Amino acid sequence: QVQIVESGGGLVQAGGSLRLSCVVSGKPFSLNYIAWYRQVPGKHPREQRELVARISSGGRTNYADSAKGRFTISRDNAKNTAYLQMDSLDANDTAVYYCNADPPFSDYVVSTGYVDYWGQGTQVTVSS
Repeated sequence: QVQIVESGGGLVQAGGSLRLSCVVSGKPFSLNYIAWYRQVPGKHPREQRELVARISSGGRTNYADSAKGRFTISRDNAKNTAYLQMDSLDANDTAVYYCNADPPFSDYVVSTGYVDYWGQGTQVTVSS
């Protein structure tokens, strides 16, 4: 059974910091690119989540332009855990943050095709 559990979100003032964590079980965590995505509340659920940062199994990182210089992604393969350190937060960072592989962990279901696994996400709210 695949489980993705994100934590660490909360309410923070603009300029503040948060550190998000996620633990993955049921999939080969260490073999995959791991990414943090975010989705702005109120947008249609089918709208694609924004990829904020990702990290390869060997530690190579990529960031969205909005995250460069402020966010740092890391991982601990021994613990199947990924982290997102977010500094200098502003109101535009308010969103639900999700952790997943890139591309997302999925399984093929005969009746419906590929089905992606997602955790419940963690809410980040930045007050201005």
